[in-house]
Amino acid sequence: MAAQTISKFTRTAVDLPEENPSERVGNLMPAEGDDGLFTQSWFPICLSSEVEKGQVRGEAFLDGKVIVFRGDDGVARVMSAYCPHVGADLSIGAVVGNQIQCAFHKWEYGGDGACVKTAIGDPAPEKARLFKFPTKEQYGVVWAFNGDAPDFDIPNFEYDDDHLAIRVFRFPELLNCDPWVFAANTPDMQHFKVVHKTEFATEDPHDSVTWDDHGFRYQVIAAHQQGVPIEWTVGIRGTSIFWQEGPYGDFWIGGMVGFGLPRPGKHELFAVLALEKGDGSPESKALLEQRFETAEMLMTRTIGEDIDILNTIKYRPGTLTAGDRTLGKFLQYLRRFPRAHPSSAFIK
Repeated sequence: MAAQTISKFTRTAVDLPEENPSERVGNLMPAEGDDGLFTQSWFPICLSSEVEKGQVRGEAFLDGKVIVFRGDDGVARVMSAYCPHVGADLSIGAVVGNQIQCAFHKWEYGGDGACVKTAIGDPAPEKARLFKFPTKEQYGVVWAFNGDAPDFDIPNFEYDDDHLAIRVFRFPELLNCDPWVFAANTPDMQHFKVVHKTEFATEDPHDSVTWDDHGFRYQVIAAHQQGVPIEWTVGIRGTSIFWQEGPYGDFWIGGMVGFGLPRPGKHELFAVLALEKGDGSPESKALLEQRFETAEMLMTRTIGEDIDILNTIKYRPGTLTAGDRTLGKFLQYLRRFPRAHPSSAFIK
């Protein structure tokens, strides 16, 4: 039976064509923060350069706030932002040695999150603890894992750190979707071909994708825009890290984008570029600078091609086709991905 609607002109029922759908095909994906839970992944919190020794800063994370501080030992730590005493914001506190001191009553918390000192000499209450996130500094970014202990590692590039020159950027504007939405572009091979004008040299590489419990990787052999040949390995770790590495024309590029999660329905970009540093000669340094300009242009252009789409999308997979085989498997992976929020009582 044909669907009906009411004509605004005659207020009478009007039959709609048989081909007009009566319902939208598709299933909603679980969003970050649904039922108070978030995917258990590594998320970038800030740049390493944004928290020097002896400094503390506050950052929005998940559905609350955390602090990042760096003690005399040079180690960056990510912890819940509110003092268990009466709730003062520790981001306006001070770093004392390797401890964070509350600005209100001068209680101090050690590297494990436990209160170690009160200013008036009362014994530190045993339950006065901050939530300490598993924290790692890598490629100029401070990362925190949503959980009590990390389930997997942040990926490394194929070259050792001492072989690489690294540049890292924090994009100033938030995007209007969860991090996993951007991550879903990587298994979306239609997206590579249509949005980024990538011409695969072979059939779509669905069968070469290698999966594990915390992500996937595959090789892209293709002509990029302007016909530049690429032979990249690309992948996703968790729900919040994209990485790629391999030749772009006549030089190697490593790229990583961490998708921060300052609040549900939003994410921010932390981009890492890695190049072979060369022999340090003036000629090598000039070539390195030229290649960084190319790499930055490439990353900025690629992200720019996605921005308007990501800021307006209401992600709901519906009528997928054979060309979406890897994307469909990734969406199943996302539905199964572990979710938790052990810091919930501490960061809000």
